[in-house]
Amino acid sequence: MSNSPAPIKKVTTAVFRSKKKRGEQLTMLTAYDYLTARAVDQAGIDSILVGDSLGMVVLGYSNTLPVTMGDMLHHCRAVSRGASRSLLIGDMPFLSYQAETGDAVRNAGRFLQEAGMDAVKLEGGRERLDAVRAIIGAGIPVLGHLGLTPQSVHQLGGFKAQGKTAGAAKRILEDALLLEEAGCFGIVLESVPARIASYISSRLTIPTIGIGAGGGCDGQVLVIHDLLGMYDRFTPKFVKKYAELHGEISQALLAYKQEVERGVFPAQEHTFTIPDGEWEQFLEQVGES
Repeated sequence: MSNSPAPIKKVTTAVFRSKKKRGEQLTMLTAYDYLTARAVDQAGIDSILVGDSLGMVVLGYSNTLPVTMGDMLHHCRAVSRGASRSLLIGDMPFLSYQAETGDAVRNAGRFLQEAGMDAVKLEGGRERLDAVRAIIGAGIPVLGHLGLTPQSVHQLGGFKAQGKTAGAAKRILEDALLLEEAGCFGIVLESVPARIASYISSRLTIPTIGIGAGGGCDGQVLVIHDLLGMYDRFTPKFVKKYAELHGEISQALLAYKQEVERGVFPAQEHTFTIPDGEWEQFLEQVGES
């Protein structure tokens, strides 16, 4: 009898649907590099989103709009090398799917063909149905995204909660039903009132993934830099910090600086040695004997 460990079961879009059916919560986190993806994957998180949020948390932009396909594919490739279990979702950047349906399909295909992703995410409802249907028609799974859609930040007037009026909430519900009908395997609901998100979740047969949308969704996603407390800056209301790494990193960097300046680092245990005989031969060869 073999004692080899059981093979890792890959999370698929079918797992998303089955967890929704069984009432089990889905877990999703962002990752943008190999090492982080490996840690998230090993933690058993259901899905990794390589979000265009990398523009803000990795590349230093003020919003997601400057992020390019090249940026996204580069980081997706790194993540795909670090994760083997989680469902990998690549975020389609601004103008990669809004202009032409053919471009949308080709760009979505690049996430799978070149970057090792399992699915793509794109923002918008009824105005994006043609692109959604075409991408799904090409055999590429699509995760929808409604509510606060960061690529429309200028149109929305800033990073504001959405669906706070009856009419706006009804539109989000209608868009969610349209995306489900179009074939999306799930929908992210961002910065939507909890009661609205819960109601939408109850109306859909596909899972909802909430971020700032309360506990009534079928799963949750957070930006990993927020979860780990990597920044000493404003944090959105909906974020829970599970660590305060910014302070720990700052302390470690200061300690390193001080030890180098005092000559404490590197110590003997951090250095390599050469045998005495080899050292003497070296001195002879360089004329120092």
